[in-house]
Amino acid sequence: MSIPPLRASLAPSLALVVLWSSGFIGAELGTREAPAATLLAWRYLVAAAILVAVCVWRRERFERDVVRRQVLLGSLAQVAYLGLVVGGVALGATAGTTALIASLQPLVVVALAAAVLGERARGAQLGGLGLGLAGVLLVVGGDLSSGDVAWWVYLLPVGGMLALSSATVLQQRWQPSESVLLSLTIQTLTGAVGFWLLAVVDGSATAPTTGGFWTAVAWVVVLSSFGGYGSYLYVTRTQGATRASTWLYLTPPTTMLWAALMFGDRVTPLGLVGLGVSALGVALAIRSPAAATADVRG
Repeated sequence: MSIPPLRASLAPSLALVVLWSSGFIGAELGTREAPAATLLAWRYLVAAAILVAVCVWRRERFERDVVRRQVLLGSLAQVAYLGLVVGGVALGATAGTTALIASLQPLVVVALAAAVLGERARGAQLGGLGLGLAGVLLVVGGDLSSGDVAWWVYLLPVGGMLALSSATVLQQRWQPSESVLLSLTIQTLTGAVGFWLLAVVDGSATAPTTGGFWTAVAWVVVLSSFGGYGSYLYVTRTQGATRASTWLYLTPPTTMLWAALMFGDRVTPLGLVGLGVSALGVALAIRSPAAATADVRG
């Protein structure tokens, strides 16, 4: 894989940070109006219908090997990841803490890439990853000490993070040649089937008629499904698994600022310090020659 220069890759990477962060905000918006299973079922139904229509218009070919590969990736990166993350938010995990847990993904991806892809991380990259994690911990350090949510609730986003990490490394190993559109469509269809089965079994398939619910659905379809996952697939393919995952370190502080503007959440001085530390850690990890070398080998 040829890694583009940092300047050329900055715009899609920053778009990934903002659009990925929108999913945590959308989860809180939607679960205020309906159960998590309802929100996810309708999100994926609407998104899948639009994507399939675009694929038909573009005459994309759904080949058997492509479908098989993308269904597995969709089961991990869409059904398992989102189902567990949004389920955790619905049970009381805050958006900031959930984003923190999700941002542990770079460390998991580095470990998995070493075992599966033979990639090796060196000092500068590991230092950047560690610094990014320290910044994330500063951003949401007070959430876990509040005691308002049972500890096991946080195991749900942990499981989701592990599923997304596995999908990221698998995609890097397979190097799929199909378009981002086709990949996103098959994965979204997989999510639609999975979440509708869950909603039917759970008895929560009926959509609320409130405007707030449909606003939340539009939010997560456009910003999170199309924008977030589309940019994640693009950045993973063009920059590699490690770089794509490292950019996600900036999602907890971004979510923190966004939640402060939308929901009135308090932004602490410690959180602002964490934002700066996270940004510094990402810059160090992204600029590390080891990161680029590892991704090229992948």
